[in-house]
Amino acid sequence: MTVQDLISSMLRDEGGFQKAFKEILDKELDMSLNEFCQHSKISQSTMYKILEERREPNLRTVRQIVKSLNELARRDSEKYIAIIASPSFMAGLPKSLETESNGEVKLKEYPVSTVEDAIIAAVRAERDGALGIVCAPIVANTVEKITSIKVYTVFPLDSVINILGDVKSDF
Repeated sequence: MTVQDLISSMLRDEGGFQKAFKEILDKELDMSLNEFCQHSKISQSTMYKILEERREPNLRTVRQIVKSLNELARRDSEKYIAIIASPSFMAGLPKSLETESNGEVKLKEYPVSTVEDAIIAAVRAERDGALGIVCAPIVANTVEKITSIKVYTVFPLDSVINILGDVKSDF
């Protein structure tokens, strides 16, 4: 079902908007109403009233819903790899990667500062539609267990060797 179907349903049937919106939310986006409200910046109480047919959506609300649905559809169609790391690690990373099978794949940064943030970011990246996740070894095992997408572990051997060279010269 598309945004056009949603609008057609709204104009065609009484309660059609509600049925079409619920179908999009449940079947296509696999998203809770709370998550949609956070993304669209529409209050939950407004959306509950609309979905329970206690209130018809006004034009401004319909525009917000359509805008959010279009953003979510674009996000789902974009191919990217999630990079989960500290902000300082991400400085200088390229914005995309040329792959053999998928062509150009964007790299999307998920800056984190704690292990807990990294785990949450991994779940968010999977939900956002990432093709894979790049993360540190400290969270890689956990991320592999809680997500269903490929996890690539960063092993910064060169960085450690360079730092050990600095340490050696300090002693």
